[in-house]
Amino acid sequence: PGLGICEWLLTILSFLFIIMTFPISVWFCMKVVREYERAIVFRLGRLLPGRARGPGLFFFLPCLDTYHKVDLRLKTLEIPFHQVVTKDMVTLEIDAVCYYRLENASLLLTTLTSISSAIQLLVQTTTKRLLAHRAFSELLLERKSISQEIKVALDAVTGCWGIKVERTEINNVQLPAEVRQSLAVEAEAQRQAKVRVIAAEGEKAASESLRMAAEILSSAPAAAQLRYLHALHSLTAEKPAAFILPLPLDAM
Repeated sequence: PGLGICEWLLTILSFLFIIMTFPISVWFCMKVVREYERAIVFRLGRLLPGRARGPGLFFFLPCLDTYHKVDLRLKTLEIPFHQVVTKDMVTLEIDAVCYYRLENASLLLTTLTSISSAIQLLVQTTTKRLLAHRAFSELLLERKSISQEIKVALDAVTGCWGIKVERTEINNVQLPAEVRQSLAVEAEAQRQAKVRVIAAEGEKAASESLRMAAEILSSAPAAAQLRYLHALHSLTAEKPAAFILPLPLDAM
């Protein structure tokens, strides 16, 4: 909407005052904006059209205009622990880190009052919604892909606010005591099962070796006699006080 009569009169009077007090007034009408900043100018409460001012010098009317500087550098927001429920009904607490930057300063100032609170609540609600369709094991094994999915969902919403989400990471996962206990019992059961499988495989390998040895010894009687004497020698070496009288193999 256009300016009213009073607004036009105030603007004209302000320009006349600046011209009359030139060049002293020019020092009050110039401001400097750094490379990573942008200035949003409001004249009598209205947002001036056009892009944000900066970087460099910009002109404003000190009597009628107010300006706000917006930092465009990358910002980090730590999302505190919040409770989520996974697809397999496991309740846990997670925290996250969100990296974002301000992309449209004019839209941002006219849309949001508290940037950090809005992004924090949005991250928490989005995380709860997405993890409700994921199992607990997927959260532990596919944390990177889940973080990317959260980032895409956030960027679709924050783009309407003038904010660009660069990265989102799930930092820590805290499990309740009963869930940790059940996971410990499950892990111990898996370890015991692996031990039994390894022992069974060892018994199988030993039985195969004994079967092959028996087949070899059965084909050569002299070899069986030598093996028998070797076993007796091993027994006498362990207990030298014992006397063992072997029977001949033929008699046996």
